[in-house]
Amino acid sequence: MTRRRKIILLITTIACAGLALGAARARDVPKVATGFVADILCAETFVSGFDPRRTFTETTDAMPGTGLITWAMNYQVDRVRKDVTVTLFGIGRSHAVYREGLGCTLEHGAGIVDVELPPDDKQPALLPEIAGPSIVPPQSEGLAVAIDRAFTEPAQPPYRRTRAVVVMKNGRIIAERYADGVGPETPLLGFSMTKSVTSALTGILVRQGMLKLDGPAPVAAWKNPEDPRHAITVDQLLRHTAGLALGSSLQASLGSAFEPVNRMKFMEADMAAYAESMPLASAPGAAWNYHDGNTLILSQLIRNAVGGNPADVLAFARRELFAPLGMRHVTLQLDGAGTAEGSSEMLASARDWARFGQLYLNDGVAGGRRILPEGWVSYSASATPNAWVGIGAGFWTNQGDSFGATYRIEHGWPRDAFFAKGTIGQYTIVIPSERLVIVRLGRSPNWPPDADGVFDLVRDVVAATREKGKVAGVN
Repeated sequence: MTRRRKIILLITTIACAGLALGAARARDVPKVATGFVADILCAETFVSGFDPRRTFTETTDAMPGTGLITWAMNYQVDRVRKDVTVTLFGIGRSHAVYREGLGCTLEHGAGIVDVELPPDDKQPALLPEIAGPSIVPPQSEGLAVAIDRAFTEPAQPPYRRTRAVVVMKNGRIIAERYADGVGPETPLLGFSMTKSVTSALTGILVRQGMLKLDGPAPVAAWKNPEDPRHAITVDQLLRHTAGLALGSSLQASLGSAFEPVNRMKFMEADMAAYAESMPLASAPGAAWNYHDGNTLILSQLIRNAVGGNPADVLAFARRELFAPLGMRHVTLQLDGAGTAEGSSEMLASARDWARFGQLYLNDGVAGGRRILPEGWVSYSASATPNAWVGIGAGFWTNQGDSFGATYRIEHGWPRDAFFAKGTIGQYTIVIPSERLVIVRLGRSPNWPPDADGVFDLVRDVVAATREKGKVAGVN
């Protein structure tokens, strides 16, 4: 295809979007697209240490439809200033800035809030160590086959591009493997697995009496009892039933660039304020609609509850969650206003994601200390009515009779499995009945459902660990 024809195709794509969705939303598309790419390129270059060409190729290949525009993208990585600039055919400029210990933040022209990184007090871990420093090879032939399959690419696309797999049984790693350039300490972007971390931080504040699940959420913009949003609860924000008119965050594709939620994420400095300003699309509690705005409002509530400053949130998360679990390779990124981007912007090593899963396998307890409120794990995994993909309160779940839960069970997942899930192939899976935590990270399309190979991985690991237990005489 000639350059001229590509230009015509790009203009036609945006023009058709304008006719279908309105000119204002179509104008957002270049900025949303470049913001998404700039943010990820910055994080994976300066936090994960990846080659930006690898990140660009693997990420855009995993997102259907992006080939229509990625040919027109230009990105510049400045390793001296530690920033990334992306444009789409010379327009829609997005700029992401790296700050040591804080990761990357999109800067929209008005600067970003200065944040003083809290000192690390070297708090000792409470969770028993999950492995030694060396990579743990599969502890059985069945596990070796499972891991090999997870990293084997199909003959034809879509490709899996698995980056890391960690399998834990009874609190110890029994198998792990990493792609080239990735290791046990490499921070990896969890995307929407971050929502589960925000849910955990919410739970800690509930345990401390700082937040309540029921009753109006303490959002200043909704304090007027006459405001219909006044009725929104923390529980509804966790379950994505608040009803705010922000569109959907379920898909990672070119089409999703038109959703208001992505204007919030890639064009607004204060994401929570934007989400809080939106009207209702449905009455609170009446309908399920998964979008990042719900979780970003929770991030603002967490910030307000722990002191109001960005440093307060980072210190709180480290003191109450990361340090007790021994999560030492975590970067919780911020928006331009200094609020934790708690919907999709945490990086952690695969082992750290596994430690997070182990907290939930241990019913919220680490080293004899209760981190999460009693009953919080069961609450998190309890099914949300009308959530067809199978979601609880901050985690995806196989409980209930949703289409998603039924589909996963039919494909070999145990009924009691629940999991943190991030787009294009990120999982931290907790299976209480098997005493298993399985972490998988990579760059795989969301569709078809088996593109990332996780159905095979879970089924193979469960079978292999059951067989090993039988051979060893373990019940």
